[in-house]
Amino acid sequence: MKPMKKLLASLMALAMIFVLAACGNSATTDSEEIDLQAASWEDILEAAKGTTVAYYGYGGDEQINQWLDNYVAPAVKEQYDVTLTRTAMGADEYMAKMTNEKQAGTTVGDMDILWINGENFYNAKEQDMIYGPIVNKLPMYEKYYDAASKDNTLDFAYPTEGYEAPFSKAQFVFIGDTSKVSFLPNSAEQLLEFCKAYPGKFTYPEATDFTGSAFIRNIIYELVGYEALAACKADDVEGLKKTVQPAMDYLKELAPYLWRNGETYPSDGAQLDQLFSDGEIFLTMSYNPLDAAAMIEKGTYPETAQTFVFNKGTIGNTSFLAIPSTSPNKAGAMVVIDFILDAESQLNKYDPKVAGKLPVIDNSKLTEEQKAAFAAVDLGKGTLAQDYLATHMIPEVSASLVPVIEQIWRDTVLAP
Repeated sequence: MKPMKKLLASLMALAMIFVLAACGNSATTDSEEIDLQAASWEDILEAAKGTTVAYYGYGGDEQINQWLDNYVAPAVKEQYDVTLTRTAMGADEYMAKMTNEKQAGTTVGDMDILWINGENFYNAKEQDMIYGPIVNKLPMYEKYYDAASKDNTLDFAYPTEGYEAPFSKAQFVFIGDTSKVSFLPNSAEQLLEFCKAYPGKFTYPEATDFTGSAFIRNIIYELVGYEALAACKADDVEGLKKTVQPAMDYLKELAPYLWRNGETYPSDGAQLDQLFSDGEIFLTMSYNPLDAAAMIEKGTYPETAQTFVFNKGTIGNTSFLAIPSTSPNKAGAMVVIDFILDAESQLNKYDPKVAGKLPVIDNSKLTEEQKAAFAAVDLGKGTLAQDYLATHMIPEVSASLVPVIEQIWRDTVLAP
């Protein structure tokens, strides 16, 4: 073979290798081969077929883990030929991962769906690390969700702009063992009385933990008021310090009556729950109002565990699902998220024996049969009625305030 013919043959062979490699990769990524914003839902379904979607989120909620692994994953495989994998990773970890990828100039990563909300979404979106908008492409969102509801359009007072799809509604609650105490406190003032009556039998996670941070904000709401805190600006640290000072003073007064005299705090909600289930403390807390029922069902909490909130109310919000801008399979991610938004999926997730997560679905968009199915869900023991919770829910303040408040707590309450 002449040299020119050899060269042409080699180039053709090399080209075939690249073509075959590209075909092989199409099984796991949409590779941005279609314009997802312009594509029809049928085009997105076709692009997702045969691909793998990587879900990343907090792994400490075993009920959600089981729901994703045993309900969502088999269903999307059967219905859409999409393989769902789940990686347990806290928001601080995946935020660091995305930040490092952005700094390195990485355009294609390995995460497709994030369970996210609050300051993490705020920071990620501000740094252009979230793909979107997406909800405008999801049939189930249009069918079952209120696009004008603040539950869906605001995340810690920050506009979602369609870059997040609602996953579950949550509200901060306390849980007490009624067999060990004579009363359940209905205010910050009564909580201090409780701690004095039962020294060492209450504590809360440190501010770096999501639940601990929520508790601190609830105390600020109680003693300062939502409106006063919401009016603060994150860049006016001195003004914020002055506003929340009554709450910090209260928490310092509370400290000597806490578990281990307030000299140390549980690192997270899981450690707090363990202390409660072991009987070391008499009160615990959660951002999921159905947790008590699930824990009683599993035998982790005693049958006498009872959920309660303060009379002035407690913080509530929505958690979301989002797609990182570096996702290699955005089409597949959309298909999985759309499946999760379906009324049938939300109903299954609502059951405390399954996952016990409040749906964000718009009840007025359900059929009478679907409404009856949601109403028939047994919320289990130790829970509060949903209408009662709704009338005692206070919205979150701006996500930008949260890390500043957490630092103020460290500088004041933890100070020697």
